[in-house]
Amino acid sequence: MLLYDDLVDFYLLLDPASDHEREATSYRDAFARHIALGSAATLLDLGAGAANNAAVLARSFGPLTLVDRSTPMLGLAARALPAAERVVGDLRMVRLGRSFDAVLVHDAIMYMTTEDQLAQAIATAFVHTRPGGAAVFAPDVFRETFAEAVETHEGDEGERALRALSWTWDPDPSDTTFVTDYAFLLREGTAMRSAHDRHVEGLFPRATWTRLLERAGFEVGGFERPLDDGVSFDEMFICRRPT
Repeated sequence: MLLYDDLVDFYLLLDPASDHEREATSYRDAFARHIALGSAATLLDLGAGAANNAAVLARSFGPLTLVDRSTPMLGLAARALPAAERVVGDLRMVRLGRSFDAVLVHDAIMYMTTEDQLAQAIATAFVHTRPGGAAVFAPDVFRETFAEAVETHEGDEGERALRALSWTWDPDPSDTTFVTDYAFLLREGTAMRSAHDRHVEGLFPRATWTRLLERAGFEVGGFERPLDDGVSFDEMFICRRPT
């Protein structure tokens, strides 16, 4: 996907860090109901991307470990959290050989397009959550809440500027995927270029998520995450690994 590779220099114009304050705060509050936060608490962010959420959570945790399969995106994360450990890895199969007080799995989980892939990612989170620790799973959408949508985006920083349209749609409602197509206009100085980037993402019923989380060994609960409109919420998973 171009957005996480060739276009990474424009990523924060599409998804600025400032947009994540309320979202990441909801994750922190969910963790706080299950574990003690503070300088000794460890956090693993699976699919960390540019570390927009982790940068907020860093105020309430000690050591942070960021995993992402995109080296360029981890380069962005290094700007936000230079002291954090960064690991290039696939969240379906990475194994670090240690466990953490808290594990965060947010929108990268959407790139799991089959039940087997989703189960693999959940298993990764489970084996890295210490007994008595907690994991947050934050899928963008469930089968029950999916709706076709079109959004426009814009951002400017220095000589770089971005204008984009994203179109989320489902070519085949009978399978477990949907598509988000991005059309980008990108300006750097006086040079203009365009790009099309297609993201194929997973779409599962809430019951499938709950079944796979419980099968992995988690005790499954929920919490509310604020949406971009500032008034609405959706429900995420807060999962505890039993002692």
